[in-house]
Amino acid sequence: MTHVARGPWQTVIIKLSGEILRGPQEHGIHRPTVQGIAAAIKRAAETGIRIGLVVGGGNIWRGSEAAEDGMDRATADYAGMLATVINAIALQDALERDGVDTRLQTAIEMREVAEPFIRRRAIRHLEKGRLVLFAAGSGNPFFTTDTAAVLRATEIGAHAILKATNVAGIYDKDPQLHPDAKLFDTILHHEALSMGLRVMDPTAFALAMENNLPIVVFDVSDPENIARAATGEDVGTLVYTPPKG
Repeated sequence: MTHVARGPWQTVIIKLSGEILRGPQEHGIHRPTVQGIAAAIKRAAETGIRIGLVVGGGNIWRGSEAAEDGMDRATADYAGMLATVINAIALQDALERDGVDTRLQTAIEMREVAEPFIRRRAIRHLEKGRLVLFAAGSGNPFFTTDTAAVLRATEIGAHAILKATNVAGIYDKDPQLHPDAKLFDTILHHEALSMGLRVMDPTAFALAMENNLPIVVFDVSDPENIARAATGEDVGTLVYTPPKG
């Protein structure tokens, strides 16, 4: 297999699922887990890499499940966006307590707790060494926070997305159901799309492919993997499109 060079990247978006923040609990925010993740992100930031952070809200609210129970889908998704803001505030608090200078921007305006998302302002914060948390998804229903992460990455000129999950990377089938599942070291964007691999939604994969944006999918149960992925170590699975020519 041809070795594909990874980072280090100058600017990255870290995508955290909300479920990670619940820790051993069934739902909600597990403070020690949040503090551990914040400490790991701080170590990644100390390498000099500019970091944007997108977090989901599934530990508090899942819009798709509420819609299946009969709630209007757009309304359910807006509630989910608010859940991501709660998670982002918890992460911001933990990061600030650990000495990381942060700014929180939201796609839905709530000026008492966060700045509205303004692309140029976000880029300026990153240039000044601040970590920027992007909350409330894209501000639009029917889109996941995975898609929001890719969208924000392309808007701020990030060089990669680091998707923290609870599995080692991308497999050819569900490893929890199939002990013989194969873990990919690398996979092309179009292969992930054509195989229907669900570690990210198809819209996010397609947008990343269109913008030639690498994605590293890795296991965050070892928090040190955040810095390892950011600095280019071979952790998890790299999703990429080879350069033309």
